[in-house]
Amino acid sequence: MAMKLLLSEDVKDLGLAGDIVTVANGYGRNYLLPRRLAVEVTPGNLKQIESMKKLRVAREMERVKDFRTLAERVAAVDITIKERVSDADSLYGSVGAKQLVEALTAEGIVLEPEMIKLDEPIKTLGVHRVKVRMHPEVETELKVWVVGLKDNAPVE
Repeated sequence: MAMKLLLSEDVKDLGLAGDIVTVANGYGRNYLLPRRLAVEVTPGNLKQIESMKKLRVAREMERVKDFRTLAERVAAVDITIKERVSDADSLYGSVGAKQLVEALTAEGIVLEPEMIKLDEPIKTLGVHRVKVRMHPEVETELKVWVVGLKDNAPVE
């Protein structure tokens, strides 16, 4: 037997909140309903889920707007990373997302390391363009200057 339920939360591999899904009776009764992930399909529940959807869409639009503002700030900033180099001007290590996030935080911009999209760590001196994805709809580029410090130079 199967039953139709209205999802009140997003359920991985099943659907999004507000979707009407057909599931096995046991899955619905023993998993979805007790955890309040779904409710029975009634006109009252449909109205309630619709209003929740509208609120979620409004919140998501506000989040995207905030991320776009933050993306403009990130695009306007140039970050300088000072790393120790050998006599041949090659970096001893590399510059990763964590260092970029720390440098941005010093500029007053708070990001998560997962937002920095590096194919591989930066291992050369010079100017590098790094993609920053804050949201599926919001992406920008960060300009990173990697400058070298000789072995005997103090780190600032």
